[in-house]
Amino acid sequence: MFAMKIKAIFFAAAICAAALVSCSNDEEMYSGGASPYTEEDLVWHDEFDGNSLDTGDWNYELHEPGWVNNELQKYVRSNQNVFIKDGCLVIQALKDGNKYTSGRVNTQGKHDFMYGRFEARLKVPYGKGFLPAFWMMPTNESLYGQWPKCGEIDIMEVLGHQPDTQYGTIHFGEPHTMRQGVIKSSGGNFAQTFHVYACEWEPAEIRFYVDGRLYFVAHDWFTKSASGSKPYPAPFNQKFYVILNLAVGGNWPGNPDSSTKFEENARLVVDYVRVYQKK
Repeated sequence: MFAMKIKAIFFAAAICAAALVSCSNDEEMYSGGASPYTEEDLVWHDEFDGNSLDTGDWNYELHEPGWVNNELQKYVRSNQNVFIKDGCLVIQALKDGNKYTSGRVNTQGKHDFMYGRFEARLKVPYGKGFLPAFWMMPTNESLYGQWPKCGEIDIMEVLGHQPDTQYGTIHFGEPHTMRQGVIKSSGGNFAQTFHVYACEWEPAEIRFYVDGRLYFVAHDWFTKSASGSKPYPAPFNQKFYVILNLAVGGNWPGNPDSSTKFEENARLVVDYVRVYQKK
């Protein structure tokens, strides 16, 4: 059943790719390009077919409002904010007066990886103030130093008030530098249905995809530590772990306003997460 499901999703992604338009904030913009990874390269996955989040695979992160980026939500461990429904992981943002709660989960210390294809099929929320993310951070953030020197890979970020635009980004260096690709939907938006988001991270290149379409490639980065510059490909030559979260408010998306709707509209819904590595 799993093999049938994965083959069907690869086929659907190829069809959806025709509805995407690429652009970029960096000079390196690509289109087309088939993935070199296949079903045989799968090394870990979560299809979210159980009754609750598997804490053998995932950790809950707990943080107070304003912990980063002036965000408004409190990250909590609650069955109202993180739950399994219809074979999907749901991360739900909730509003109570002028207070917000949401969920953030990661695989740190349970599933950590260096290089491979990282893929999730998911549906994003819609509305001013929402920032869902599927991304990665290094297991040992002190290896090169705290952010941004440690590096960060953002596979999927879609602003709730701009649901037709998907960002794929790497952060690195001292001073802070980033490389960012952007892809727009030519019809509809990313909040209307599920899409497959992926990055392929290799020693000298990181490629970003939506629905099987390669839209951005980064291969120019650097970093420093307390002892000085570190040789390329640092910082992207260490183990990273996977993160899924839904932020509310903050520096980039701005805060919710009178147009923002919560309930089912304020959900990041994840059908699966899969990791592939070449043997």
